[in-house]
Amino acid sequence: MSDHVISTDVIIVGAGPVGLFAVFELGLLDMKCHLVDILDKPGGQCAELYPEKPIYDIPAIPACTGQELTDRLMDQIKPFDPTFHLHQMAEKLENVGSEEAPRWRLTTSTGTVLEAPVLVIAAGGGSFVPKKPPIKDIEPFEGKSVFYAVRRMEDFRRKRILIAGGGDSALDWTINLQPLASSLALVHRRDDFRAAPASVNDMRRLVADGKMDLHIAQIKGLKGDNGNLEAVTLHSKEKGEHDIECDTLLAFYGLTMKLGPVAEFGLNIHENLIPVDTEKFETNQKGIFAIGDINYYPGKLKLILSGFHEGALMAQQAFRYVFPDRKLRFQYTTSSTSLHDKLGVAG
Repeated sequence: MSDHVISTDVIIVGAGPVGLFAVFELGLLDMKCHLVDILDKPGGQCAELYPEKPIYDIPAIPACTGQELTDRLMDQIKPFDPTFHLHQMAEKLENVGSEEAPRWRLTTSTGTVLEAPVLVIAAGGGSFVPKKPPIKDIEPFEGKSVFYAVRRMEDFRRKRILIAGGGDSALDWTINLQPLASSLALVHRRDDFRAAPASVNDMRRLVADGKMDLHIAQIKGLKGDNGNLEAVTLHSKEKGEHDIECDTLLAFYGLTMKLGPVAEFGLNIHENLIPVDTEKFETNQKGIFAIGDINYYPGKLKLILSGFHEGALMAQQAFRYVFPDRKLRFQYTTSSTSLHDKLGVAG
């Protein structure tokens, strides 16, 4: 562990969209933020798993991709100069202050030590780990011809693709990659899909038009050399075992969400989520907040815009902990000269 302790106003665990917007809300109130994220870049699940997938429910933006949303949020928080500690897991938390005036010391997996009166957990659902298909000797193919996420659609142009799964991710990427692929097929163990009905209808239309194949079967094995896929062995009731030629397998069997070390932070946990109040989104520990998909309260909606709302209210209470001797005066960004100065815009 490093002997150097970095002191700041607010530590944010998670640099996804909700964590990034929290920087903006906190910055408006003069609070400096340091962010910790296990990924090697900001953006969280949006940028890591769905960088090119359209998002339609961000206010005033008819459509944007996960990466575009991340880029716009990064531009928005630039005036507040946040510090990022990437490729690091929030590993250990201790209170080095008092019960009444806590000061939270967070140690990361690389030994970085951060201290602040406020800790904000904006870690989505925790650490996302893809569920791997139970296929023998799949490891040599992983990252070379077997993938669990699409980070750049162009990488799959003119590929012979087999997509496995029956949920939203599998169907969404089936529809989005079909125009790029040399050939594309979808395999699912039953003719019943968990994806949105519109996506299922679009997929069936592609099948009916002869633009892709659908296999109701289970994957039994992979064929190829040195991690290069040549065919996937399927088993169905009608055909028994048979091979489908392809050079790329995209397996979307869902994600396992793990809280990881956050589960040891002394917080109340409800079904792998962190309960909070709905006034300030504070946990059972004073000065620790949870915003975004990782929190729980009655009526919770797991939407990015809900996390933005939670971050705005969290910032109001965080101010009182960071600046206990200062009076909080609510200001609209449209009318405050001081806020215009912070944002670098004309009044």
